[in-house]
Amino acid sequence: MEIFFDSGLMVLFLIAALVFIIVAKSVAIVPQQHAWVIERLGKYDRSLSAGLGFCVPFIERVAYKHSLKEDVLDVDPQICITADNSQLKIDGVLYYQVTDPRLASYGSSNYLDAIRQLAQTTLRSEIGRLELDKAFQERDAINTKVVSVIDEAATNWGVKVLRYEIKDLTPPEGILKAMEAQIRAEREKRALIAASEGRRQEQINIAEGEREAAIRQSEGEKQAAINKAEGEAMAITLVAEATAQAIVKVAGASEAPGGMNAINLQLGEKYVAAFAELAKEGNTVILPADLSSVGSLVAGAMGILKGVQQGGAGQGDALRR
Repeated sequence: MEIFFDSGLMVLFLIAALVFIIVAKSVAIVPQQHAWVIERLGKYDRSLSAGLGFCVPFIERVAYKHSLKEDVLDVDPQICITADNSQLKIDGVLYYQVTDPRLASYGSSNYLDAIRQLAQTTLRSEIGRLELDKAFQERDAINTKVVSVIDEAATNWGVKVLRYEIKDLTPPEGILKAMEAQIRAEREKRALIAASEGRRQEQINIAEGEREAAIRQSEGEKQAAINKAEGEAMAITLVAEATAQAIVKVAGASEAPGGMNAINLQLGEKYVAAFAELAKEGNTVILPADLSSVGSLVAGAMGILKGVQQGGAGQGDALRR
């Protein structure tokens, strides 16, 4: 009985272990953003997406497991020859994503290696069409072309190529030194041009300032001359008006009784005073050609003066009376 019980227990244990193995083999828990390819008797049957899945033990198996996330592939550095026979060492990175698990499993024996090799050959082909200077300037165009060529081929591999980026582009040391010398010369050239432009602008500013100052000075002188002329004209006008008024008053006085006698007396005094001034200023005395006119003028003036004095005395006597 003990032997039978022990053997029966062993059989139950073996059956339980077999059931556990079968259940473990039949259950497939697929992580998020993953896909598992199931083969039945060595032939593709289906693809399991994320979540709980089942497969028949010993008949079906998980042949391939793929990540559906965007992934990065490092492209090994390589030497490329440009159109002007210059060497460039280029390496880059490629971003891809599995879109069809079946094609990714059976479309290529190793789609990662196929993508890497195609990226290198496409890159060499594109660099060979460009000169050295253009290769540095056309990096975006090169990246776009590589992506286009690889993506077209990778469609049969169940892979979508998203981006390709050149990480480093290194010319030989000699070319690098020549490029540095060229860049240095270009910078020095730009510095000299900037300095000359500064001096030119400075001279232009100085000339414009002097021109503006000259214009303002001439405008000031013009305005001063105008003001001076207007002042002189006004002064002449005032003198002329005063003279005219004096003449009018003299004319009015001459028409009054004894007016002409007073005028002759004033002229005689001025005449005599003028000769006196000439005698003071120099040794030479200028006399008129007709001396009798002088005498008559003086005599007339004296007569007028005497008449004035007599008239004044008579008026005084009349007042006394």
